[in-house]
Amino acid sequence: MATIVKVEALWRVYQVDSIKVTALCGINMRIGPGEFVALKGRSGSGKTTLLNCLGGLDRPTSGKIRMFGRDISTLNDDQLTQWRCERLGLIFQSFGLIPTLSAYENIDLMLRLRGLDYPQRHARVLECLKLVALEDRAYHRPYELSGGQQQRVAIARALANHPLLILADEPTGELDSATAAEILSLFREITRGERVTLLVASHDPAIDSYADRIILLSDGQISEQAEIHQEPQ
Repeated sequence: MATIVKVEALWRVYQVDSIKVTALCGINMRIGPGEFVALKGRSGSGKTTLLNCLGGLDRPTSGKIRMFGRDISTLNDDQLTQWRCERLGLIFQSFGLIPTLSAYENIDLMLRLRGLDYPQRHARVLECLKLVALEDRAYHRPYELSGGQQQRVAIARALANHPLLILADEPTGELDSATAAEILSLFREITRGERVTLLVASHDPAIDSYADRIILLSDGQISEQAEIHQEPQ
């Protein structure tokens, strides 16, 4: 199988005053195109740190991260920003929507940053809203939406630029179990219909029923039961 994410001997050590805190300890990992991979582990296991390193939001202490065949450690901050805009979609537990903008405008902003003209932007925003079944909430602001609807807007925004990979950090953490199941089901549909690879950090046991593969983290390391494969439903 082809590889779009390849992590080799990845370490992240933080210096806190005179104390060194090790968040990641020699992580090795591969992810192939079109996979829905769940990254699981308790709080403090290193899930968010790993996602931040993969997304270029944090730089590892040592080791290599190759994304789409490119070593992202060679990119400067401006190049990383451009690379994220072109290749990645990011989804956060707290939704991360701009409160003064409507659902439509939150999604449109991502396309404006790419320099697309209005007809292209408008068509793509409507397409993304349809993907997450929120056409009728296009001009509602975040405070007028439920938690599940806000997360759907965040997903639509992440999809706007046709990313090859979406990184999601605890995307169901603020949602009730029924709404969380809807979001996980939507993720599964997206990986199939949009041909996007998805890496989701979560402690939600329900994700086991939706992901193609599970990677377990413990104390900054992939556990011995590292990859649990299951047949797609």
